[in-house]
Amino acid sequence: MARTSSADIPQPVPARGRPGRDREATLLPGPKGRPDAGALPERPRTAVVGGGIAGVAAAVALAERGVSVDLYEAEDDLGGRLRGWPVTADGFPTTMTRGFHAFFRQYYNLRALLRRVDPALGMLRPIADYPLLHADGTAESFAGLPLTPPWSVAAFVLRSKTFALADLWKMNAGTAMSLFDVSVPRTYDELDSVDATSYLDSIGFPHAARHLAFEVFSRSFFADPKQFSAAELAAMFHIYFLGSSEGLLFDVPDGPFSQTLWRPLREHLEELGAQVRLRNPVERIDRAGGRYRVQAGGEAAEFDAIVLATDVRALRGLVAASPDLGDPAWRAAIGSLRNAPPFLVSRVWLDRPAREDRAPFLGTTGFALLDNISVLDRFEDEARAWRERTGGSVIELHAYALDPAATEAGQTSLAQAMIEEMRAVYPELRNAQIIHQEHVTADDCPLFAPGSFASRPGVTTADPTLVLAGDGIRVDLPAALMERAATTGFCAANALLGHWGVAGHDLWSVGNQGRSPLLRMAARRRRPVPTA
Repeated sequence: MARTSSADIPQPVPARGRPGRDREATLLPGPKGRPDAGALPERPRTAVVGGGIAGVAAAVALAERGVSVDLYEAEDDLGGRLRGWPVTADGFPTTMTRGFHAFFRQYYNLRALLRRVDPALGMLRPIADYPLLHADGTAESFAGLPLTPPWSVAAFVLRSKTFALADLWKMNAGTAMSLFDVSVPRTYDELDSVDATSYLDSIGFPHAARHLAFEVFSRSFFADPKQFSAAELAAMFHIYFLGSSEGLLFDVPDGPFSQTLWRPLREHLEELGAQVRLRNPVERIDRAGGRYRVQAGGEAAEFDAIVLATDVRALRGLVAASPDLGDPAWRAAIGSLRNAPPFLVSRVWLDRPAREDRAPFLGTTGFALLDNISVLDRFEDEARAWRERTGGSVIELHAYALDPAATEAGQTSLAQAMIEEMRAVYPELRNAQIIHQEHVTADDCPLFAPGSFASRPGVTTADPTLVLAGDGIRVDLPAALMERAATTGFCAANALLGHWGVAGHDLWSVGNQGRSPLLRMAARRRRPVPTA
């Protein structure tokens, strides 16, 4: 079974014209070749299936090189899990989404996609702090920390309320040092068989510290730490904290995703000549001679190449319905992909504001349901307009890794319980009246279960004209969540462009090793690898 591995990805070269402040961000050169597919004897035609971040990145990268692109999307707008749809709150037209997303500054390839339509990234608004709160009242903050590791880590530990000097002496330093020596895919070879909870147990982190410093992040992958790969946790900590000097603060779009991101990107694609086919789910893909026949909406069209960029459930279904695609091992790998447990997003429009000093985003842990709180009117223009019009506030709540049985039993009761937890955290809202509320439950995020990395399908396949993209697809680079989606989308396009002899696109990555040579050396000398 073919996949994108370290051998498939160009070796990093020293950074030129870095995409951020990090001097160790690495450039991954795209394939060399003709500047435009129009120079080929025949312009290739490609179907991109799925209009989320990965599919849009692949479609943009191909269309910019003159490839004829048809982008198929089942929903009525682009965006995938970042799409939005209109709702009315107390007579006020507004937009509902599947929840807040953080655009971290080390998301180099996602930001490169957005720069196609907003070179200065004026659509993004910086968030000044990212506080974390445990249900017992313990809190942490990332504001004011040095940005460069390991000094950022040292400063965090020194000012932390959850670490004491005695705790540091009790920790298993050998295992903890593995966090300073992360490299993909080696870290997965060492740690993927272990779950995140067992890994943290083996380190001996103080109870409160592990909740605030690790569980908040692991649950952002929509999984309970017992069901989450320790390698994915270690790689995530490298991406956001130990391997990058971009810091842990982030930016957010200043308006709904549909208006700030997807409308301009759709216009960009159409200006490039791409066909954006909304409300057009692909039902089946067959081989037709040396080409592919895509069946969607009762119609069939032929293509020279395919990019599959759907969520994992849709990918499983489409591959099962398309027996001509792939070899048995690859089809089995697709069939083995699993979804994370359900999550719930609740948004409430209230008759009074949150306190002025409340952070726009608060990560929470130790609660029965609540995983974070966003005060949307602090950064999103539609929510701010609601506050100015009514004097109220728009609050969004997230709950991850829910019990599927409880979710099926009652979305409304779960939402109300989460709202009560929010009122306890923000007591000024205890008596606030709910003017309107919207709730979304879904279970379509990929699960990074222990032991799943080795069989996880990568971008490339045995067929050079069939490629995959998405946040659930393997790429042997330190990337996660939205950045993994964008990166695999560009990698998929580059694989096709390279096959046709057309120039690809340069990509960037967080450095794929620990920042400090001394700490890396110490980790390799002292590190015992935990066993499952």
